[in-house]
Amino acid sequence: MGTAAARLRYTLRLRRLWQRIGPWRVLAVGAGALLFTPILVTLLAWLNPDHEVWRHLAETLLPEILRNTAILIFGVGSAVLVIGVGLAWLTAVCEFPGRRFFDWALMLPLAVPAYVLAFVFVGFFEYAGPLQTALRDLFGSDFQLPSVRSAPGVVLVMALVFYPYVYMLTRSAFLSQGRAPLEAARIQGLSPWAAFFRVAIPMARPAIAAGTALALMETLADFGAVAIFNFETFTTAIYRAWFGFYSINAAAQLAAILLLIILSGLWLERRARGRARFSQGSTQRLERIQLRGWRRWAATGAASTVLGLGFVLPLIQLAVWASGRLEDLNATYLGLIQNTLTLGIAAAVITVALALLLAYARRVQPDRLTQNAVTAATLGYALPGAVLAVGIMLALTWLDHLLAAAIAPWGGLGTTFLAGSIVALLLAYVVRFMAVAYGAVDSSLERIRPVLRDAARSLGAGDREVIRRVYIPIVTPGLLTALLLVGVDVMKEMPATLLLRPFGWDTLAVRIFEFTTEGVWDRAAVPALTLVAVGLAPVVLLVRGSAKAH
Repeated sequence: MGTAAARLRYTLRLRRLWQRIGPWRVLAVGAGALLFTPILVTLLAWLNPDHEVWRHLAETLLPEILRNTAILIFGVGSAVLVIGVGLAWLTAVCEFPGRRFFDWALMLPLAVPAYVLAFVFVGFFEYAGPLQTALRDLFGSDFQLPSVRSAPGVVLVMALVFYPYVYMLTRSAFLSQGRAPLEAARIQGLSPWAAFFRVAIPMARPAIAAGTALALMETLADFGAVAIFNFETFTTAIYRAWFGFYSINAAAQLAAILLLIILSGLWLERRARGRARFSQGSTQRLERIQLRGWRRWAATGAASTVLGLGFVLPLIQLAVWASGRLEDLNATYLGLIQNTLTLGIAAAVITVALALLLAYARRVQPDRLTQNAVTAATLGYALPGAVLAVGIMLALTWLDHLLAAAIAPWGGLGTTFLAGSIVALLLAYVVRFMAVAYGAVDSSLERIRPVLRDAARSLGAGDREVIRRVYIPIVTPGLLTALLLVGVDVMKEMPATLLLRPFGWDTLAVRIFEFTTEGVWDRAAVPALTLVAVGLAPVVLLVRGSAKAH
């Protein structure tokens, strides 16, 4: 009798302890620890440096990598600022021919992956491309343009692909300012352009900084475009160290340097933005500046040039190339689509489901530990796919060795269970795109009043039933948006897929890389067109959301 009572007291004590700790806090901490592990493993790689490989890298590649990284940061950063802020001001504040069209069309380059625009530019502008061939027919065989495979070429491609991040956020900031601040500036005697530089730009600085930070993160994370341009960066060096020198430790140490650069940039951007606040002006419709004379056509020409180079040119050139390779639409191509869709759907479902649980946990137990765990779980979007691939491979290889040692007495069949499997690839996608899913889900949950959960709990419903019967029906549109955004991002992801895919799991992005590495631009056109068509879906969502907001 005494033993049964002691057992009951022990069970009740454990139950009270579990309730005090909180299952949702445990879920958040566990997910945060799991998704933060690749970052930690990458940083710990410096505990075992590969001296011989590093000596070679320091003598040959490292100075070039650092120089090229600086070129990308300053070149792309300056270009997206000029293009994004300039076009945002023109479409939000000014009136010129075609403004209503360009207002939404200037977001379309987001649908074109950077590596797709890169090989279109190289194929179109190179010496044997259609442009220079036509120019030699006009001006003689000695005519030659500067090589497109150059630092200005790669900076231009990156700027054309990533300027919409700055454009979208800055345009929203300009529209939110209203006309009161500009009218006050005009009363003080400022011209429209002086008001732009001295009033509108400072007020929109947080949006400009956030958009530029996003563009630079994507630039540093890029692998496909810089590989096509033969422009050595950390991502190409990571690939070379892994598959060229067969040293995953050296690859991890290169990834750690890139990771520190990105995290330092994020810290600086958040510190600078922490004291800044978005200023909202009047809600009245802004009276647009009517551009006159040559200025109105210059505005139309600038918007047309950016849209033409960033979206129209690649779409037309891809269609021309693809029309000559219709025989590639065979069983192999269908297999690539099947693999791409399978990975996209599976990763999207897992990521969005986990994002929903994390968002719910943050509301149920909003203490500092849970908040920090959720933040750690969403850090992956700042990491390049190559960095994630290295960290996940190191972590899963270590875990594989533990599993192999554990089953060795029973006749283990090998040492590779998780590394190189579909599990590694899905984990990379979840870590990389958790922030995308969490943002969409969390914004949807913000519309649900806490009283609904309290009412359901008072009627005897558990958390599982509350999520299933209350939360999911209300946030279904947000969940579908998150599924679409994550699925499309997964389909376009190249570095992580290239480095972690199991044998036989080629995707459209991998096939594009293989063809562009060989310089077979026309064969890469069919899968590239497919990815561009898929990428239009989230861009349409962004356009519709922007139209509803303003």
